[in-house]
Amino acid sequence: MAKWGQGDPRWIVEQRADATNVNNWHWTERDVSGWSSERLRQLLLAVRVEGPEGVAQLTDINKLEGEASINNRKGKLFFFYEWQLRASWLGTSSAGLKYRGTLDVSNLSDENDMDDLDISVSLSKDQPDTPLLNLMRKSGVQEVRRVLGEYVLQLKSEFSQGMILPTADQPKPPQPQPQPQTPKQMIHIQTSKPPKSSVTKCSSSPAPCLEGVRISTCNFDLKETFQTSPDELYRTFIGQEFVQVFTRSAATVDGRRGGRFQMLDGSVSGEFTQLVPDRRIEMRWRFRTWPSEHYATISLELEDRGDETELRMECRGVPAGEEESTREGWRRFYFHAIKQTFGY
Repeated sequence: MAKWGQGDPRWIVEQRADATNVNNWHWTERDVSGWSSERLRQLLLAVRVEGPEGVAQLTDINKLEGEASINNRKGKLFFFYEWQLRASWLGTSSAGLKYRGTLDVSNLSDENDMDDLDISVSLSKDQPDTPLLNLMRKSGVQEVRRVLGEYVLQLKSEFSQGMILPTADQPKPPQPQPQPQTPKQMIHIQTSKPPKSSVTKCSSSPAPCLEGVRISTCNFDLKETFQTSPDELYRTFIGQEFVQVFTRSAATVDGRRGGRFQMLDGSVSGEFTQLVPDRRIEMRWRFRTWPSEHYATISLELEDRGDETELRMECRGVPAGEEESTREGWRRFYFHAIKQTFGY
């Protein structure tokens, strides 16, 4: 991936004053076991489910053994965690009777998806049978999977930025001096012929923008594969904390249908028009330098391929002459940045 600050100036995000070694050509490791242990306790002790049978909740963490760490290898982050845990639960039936039991998770690790976790629920030996056991085995287990998935997401978002940015005691690089440019002087990214997975088509009829000016537009498609699950990739695109991490800059992202976003120091903005969780993202998207109020239409299709996710992107309505820089910008500052930051 190109260094931040190289390429099309419209995609540039200025580095911090102490930013050096932006490609992280070193090995960094951080032990996050202490934070993980505390966060897991907080999340699990908030688990509470309710149904016609009554109410059940986790009351104590009896066993929490394992470790977690993050490695930065040549600019890529790798998350390692492995935990075994046991929790006590207390149920109150609709008749007001109390029941106690345990919940065990034996294989929470980076090698297993949430759906693959072994979660067992049982009653204490001295307890009679109760419908609350089925409540915990269904709704309780589902809620535990959810909070453990939340732990993994928080682990990645909480520590990613600190692992990819340089430290303050490293020597400061010279600051770039911005030069005023006219639109004709803007430097465009030079690219080779697009690969087979990238298709560009120009519209023969101009497209109107909201102010009534008609402009010629182009379309293109991209395809990329990520070594992660569709749900994690989906959250990476619509979650503000994840966007801020992989763009290395402040961002505003409202990850709901109709929610607006702005990133890369305001160079990119738009609105989510349709969201199908873990499967599809549609948005209106624009560069700041495009004609006023003109937006391209972008759709991202996510397909589960087992150990990886295939992303298919369709971009429609890019102003003619802007397709190459837009395509390369998505490759560099979305796809490659996500891979480099999160190890996908």
